[in-house]
Amino acid sequence: MSLDEPIYARGKELSEQVNPGMEEALAARYDALVPGLSRMVVEVPYGTFYARGVVDEKTRLLATVAALTAQGGQTKPQLKVNIASARAVGASREEVCEIIYQMTLYGGFPAMINGLNAAIEVFEAEDD
Repeated sequence: MSLDEPIYARGKELSEQVNPGMEEALAARYDALVPGLSRMVVEVPYGTFYARGVVDEKTRLLATVAALTAQGGQTKPQLKVNIASARAVGASREEVCEIIYQMTLYGGFPAMINGLNAAIEVFEAEDD
């Protein structure tokens, strides 16, 4: 991916790599309420930020897992999506758990426990 590539195209390519079908799922659920929301999610976080190419997808997704963990339990749905995405680009279970564990320092023990619970759910789904 190149920064010269249109933002939507960059975002669509990456979002399909790490979270196939995300845009369509968002469109089906939210676009009637907020028209264009699904495209905006592809363009802004994926096309503008995640696909910059300065750091690899695994590093970027582990950073996202860290941030969502530190924010606490209200981010569980997004945390699970990003843990699964990190796994899709090569993050090991141990790396994911270590990043979540380190967030004890920034989000506290409850945030870390909530993050580990989200990771367990993702890992259990992988095993099914």
